[in-house]
Amino acid sequence: MTNTTDFLAPARLGRLDLPHHLVMAPLTRNRAEADGTPTDLMVKHYAQRASAGLIIGEAATPNAVGQTYPNITAIHTDRHVEGWRRVTQAVRAEGGRMFLQLQHGGRVSHPETTGLRPVAPSPVPLPETIFTSRGHQQAVVPREMSLDDIRTTAADFAAAARRAVEAGFEGVEVHSANGHLLHQFLAANTNRRTDAYGGPVERRVRFTVEVTEAVADAIGADRVGVRVSPGGTVNGIREDDTDTLYPALVARLKDLGLAYLHLVHADPATAWYRRIRTDWPGTLIGNPVLTDLTTEAVTRAAREMLAAGADLVALGRPFLANPDLVDRLRLGAPLNPVRDRYLMYVGGAAGYTDYPALHETGAQPSSDSIVALDGPRVA
Repeated sequence: MTNTTDFLAPARLGRLDLPHHLVMAPLTRNRAEADGTPTDLMVKHYAQRASAGLIIGEAATPNAVGQTYPNITAIHTDRHVEGWRRVTQAVRAEGGRMFLQLQHGGRVSHPETTGLRPVAPSPVPLPETIFTSRGHQQAVVPREMSLDDIRTTAADFAAAARRAVEAGFEGVEVHSANGHLLHQFLAANTNRRTDAYGGPVERRVRFTVEVTEAVADAIGADRVGVRVSPGGTVNGIREDDTDTLYPALVARLKDLGLAYLHLVHADPATAWYRRIRTDWPGTLIGNPVLTDLTTEAVTRAAREMLAAGADLVALGRPFLANPDLVDRLRLGAPLNPVRDRYLMYVGGAAGYTDYPALHETGAQPSSDSIVALDGPRVA
C-alpha cells in the first residue's frame, strides 16, 4: 500500500519502476483498421502520452466474436501483433511502458459488426441499441455460452496475452468491468445460469477467476492485472449484491500474485472500496470520478485517491485531452478541454492526436481552467 500522497513521486509496479503514480486508463476510441489492427494515428496518439507512469492500452478483443464496435482493436492474429508492436516500440522510444487491456464484449456486440451472433452467460439481450457500421441498431439476443465455449474463451484470453507480450507489452489487464462479458458473468441480471457458473456469488465469479488464471499461467501472474467496476451500471448491468460479490472475487484472486487490481470510479466513501482495499494484499489502482477537468480537480482527486490507500491513480480523459498531462500537473498549468464530439465512432485525428502540448499553446500556469464535464462518464 502506498505511503505517500505525492503522485509525482516514483512508484513501483511488480517488475516495473515507474516515474510517478499516474496511469493512463484504457480508452477505446475506434481508430483501428476494420480488422482491429492499430493504425499510424494510434502509434502517434500513444507515443504522445508516453510520459504516463504506465499506459494501459485500449481494449483489444481476444477473438472475433468478442468485438464490440467497428474499428476497435484486437489481438488474435499476427497482423494485430505487428500493428501493436509499432505502438509499443514508439512508446518505449519515448521512455514509456504499456500494458494492454483484453476485453470480450459478450452481448455488447452485433452480427452487423462481426458477422457472428454474440455470446453471453445467458440469452439476455442488451437493453439498448448498439453502434454498428450502419449506425445504431437494436441489440440481438445472444447465444448462451456452453461449457466448451467457456473453456475456449478462457484459452483465447491466454493466447491473446501471449500475443500481447510478443507485441512488446509489459503485461495485460483482464477486463471484468463495464458490462462486458466477464462482468456479465458477475452480475445476476445478466447471468441466469443454474450450472457451476451461475447462481450464488461464489459461482458467478468463477469465469473471471478462470480467465485470469489462464492468462497468468500463459505469461506470469506478475504481468497480469484485473479491472472491475463495482456497482457499475454501464451496458445494462445491475448489481444487487456488490458488497458481497467483490469480496468473493477478491478472495479468489488475491493469492494469485497478480500485478494489480484496477477499480473503475473508485470512491473511498463506499463500503465496497474500503472492503476491497482491506482485503486486497497487492497493488491497487484507483480510477477516481472527476466531475470537472481542471488542474486543481485532477490534482485533488489524485492525492485523495492515494490517501485512501490506492497505490496508483488511473486517469482517462485528462490524458486524452493532455498528451503532456504530467508536466501540466507538475507546473500547475491549465488543462485542455475535452472535445466530446470526437470521442468515438468518428475516426480521424480530431480530438485524438491534435490536442496541443503546453509548449504549443503558450499557456502559463494558472488556476482558472474550468471545464464542466458529464461526471458519470469521466474516467
